[in-house]
Amino acid sequence: MSIQLVVDGATDLPQGFAEKFDVKVIPLNIHFSNETYKAGEDLDIQGFYKKMASEQELPKTSAPSPNDFYEIFKEVDAETPILYLALSKTLSATYQNATLGRDMLLEEEPERKVEIINTKTTSCGTALLLNEAIKLKMKQIDFPELAQTMKSYAERTVTLFSLRTVDNLIKGGRLDRFRGTIARSLNIKLLMRASDEGEIEVTEKIRGEKKALRRLVDQIGEYTKSFEGKTIALAHSNCEDKAKQILSNIREKYDFNDEMTVEMGPLIATHAGEGGLVISFLGDEKK
Repeated sequence: MSIQLVVDGATDLPQGFAEKFDVKVIPLNIHFSNETYKAGEDLDIQGFYKKMASEQELPKTSAPSPNDFYEIFKEVDAETPILYLALSKTLSATYQNATLGRDMLLEEEPERKVEIINTKTTSCGTALLLNEAIKLKMKQIDFPELAQTMKSYAERTVTLFSLRTVDNLIKGGRLDRFRGTIARSLNIKLLMRASDEGEIEVTEKIRGEKKALRRLVDQIGEYTKSFEGKTIALAHSNCEDKAKQILSNIREKYDFNDEMTVEMGPLIATHAGEGGLVISFLGDEKK
């Protein structure tokens, strides 16, 4: 059975990945002042960084509309089940709009099969889950088993963040200017994670980037003891050399089976700022 995999523009994928594996990507919208772009379609990542550096305020992001999802789902062959791996519903209206779009389609074609999974992650976290879904699809498993397995994987996915600068958090109003000024003056770096509900939360505040990055790598071992058959995914915000060094450190400490490196897209890069990192992997099964 053919299965159509779908992700949204908050999923950071390697170049050409979607085309190679026939994955549909629904872009998110980026708003700069009075200009609106579809991320990845009419604004690439380098253009995004250039515009962000010239703006006084951070750009806004918005979810695809329910009709956007309806149109994407509608163009898939009616006999082909659809599995959509959605950006964490606590971070965006994307999941809710996808549900509305699916319901619009099911009103017309009630026999359709469309499964929407709240991944509770973003960036390379969703890319990691997509990669797992592709591997399962290649094994020719049926649609209900694929959907159930991916729901289980979403619950196990660990997503960790490291920020080099708090500037974008201040500009975006997520960190007040007074505390942000103190953090900058003391060289405080933030470590964050996607919570069990899919919210982004600060876990540690560490003085100095070298210490913060060592701690980021050490955290991996607190979420999993078994690495057999697992992939480590890493997204970087315009800091490829640092990403390569972190991956090298991860290889020395852990025995992951495979790795995936991607450039961070506009949604997370807006808040992380340049120099930010995201790592994601499957944690141990919860007992």
